[in-house]
Amino acid sequence: MSSDMSVAVKSGLEGVVAAATTLSSVDGEAGELIIGGYRLEEFAGRATFEETIHLLWYGSLPTAAQLRDLMATLAANRPLPEATSSLIRSAAADRMTAMDALRMALDSLSLVTRTEDHNDRTAQPLGLIARIPTIIADYARLLAGTDVIAPDPELGEAANYLYMLRGARPKPEHVRALDTYLNTVIDHGLNASTFTARVIASTGSDIVSALVGALGALKGPLHGGAPGPALDMVFEIGTADRAEAVIRAKLERGERLMGFGHRVYKVRDPRADVLAVAAARLLERGAADPALYGLVRHVETTALRLLEEYKPGRRLQTNVEFYTALVLHSIGLEAELFTPTFAMSRAAGWTAHYFEQQSTGRLIRPQSIYTGPHDRQWVPLETR
Repeated sequence: MSSDMSVAVKSGLEGVVAAATTLSSVDGEAGELIIGGYRLEEFAGRATFEETIHLLWYGSLPTAAQLRDLMATLAANRPLPEATSSLIRSAAADRMTAMDALRMALDSLSLVTRTEDHNDRTAQPLGLIARIPTIIADYARLLAGTDVIAPDPELGEAANYLYMLRGARPKPEHVRALDTYLNTVIDHGLNASTFTARVIASTGSDIVSALVGALGALKGPLHGGAPGPALDMVFEIGTADRAEAVIRAKLERGERLMGFGHRVYKVRDPRADVLAVAAARLLERGAADPALYGLVRHVETTALRLLEEYKPGRRLQTNVEFYTALVLHSIGLEAELFTPTFAMSRAAGWTAHYFEQQSTGRLIRPQSIYTGPHDRQWVPLETR
């Protein structure tokens, strides 16, 4: 496009509608998230992760037979090809971040998934979704200097992931909490990583490329990197009596409080509510640290009060990352695994968007306005 500045530039594509979707609806003013037609609060604490995958990929919750078939397919595809295992061993030897290792390992799965049943559009994606938890768990154990653990085909996705990380059957309440978390973050409108997946899908490219591209977008700290820092702030505070002084000092220095505020939500993030309930259930069942839970709740209350004092009218409320940190820590995950675990869920959402975008047959091709100089004259190299 020419440099006609009368055309409004939407920085960051703010307010631009680029796709119609049946997958999720995000209402930032009402604090509402609908996934596949269901309010998040209606299903996240009840469904298994596999049920939510079926909802997004096939448009409905599965029957008992459909759920058994889906779980069996995922379980059968969990083992990694040797080339992928070798790659993550090399990455662990170099102490690469878990997100870098996941990005490289996911790309290497083209070696095996390209030969899977291409008469079924979900065969290759299911192979990818099944192997992502194995990559993360194997890499975590390699970094810790322990042997990897083979997947257990008798366990569902959430339970098997915890089993591969720890080497022991997980508590049912931990599995329920992880299923709730995976359901909560599986899709969230046209965020940066999802938009990346749809752009790649619109070119007619393959699913591996779309997921790797989306993962690269998620890896950026402005998109997927806040749950760990949110927990770091709680640990820095340490005791309830220090909360006000520490948070006030951060705000005085102009620091952002991780776990508060959201680009879309102008009221409390509904995902935070769902995960707050999941954290409370863990506490009720003796599967969470009461002292940490109490501190988190006190930090939240203090932070919200001080944010209103320092930034009146900004409507900075608790977001999903604050209670993500508490839930994932309570079920035994290290902070370094928070974003990869988010990716484990969101990859299923990216895949649903991949299907939806490809069905349109439309290339995503926005325009830009040129703001550089005009009428430059060529200067020969010898006279520059």
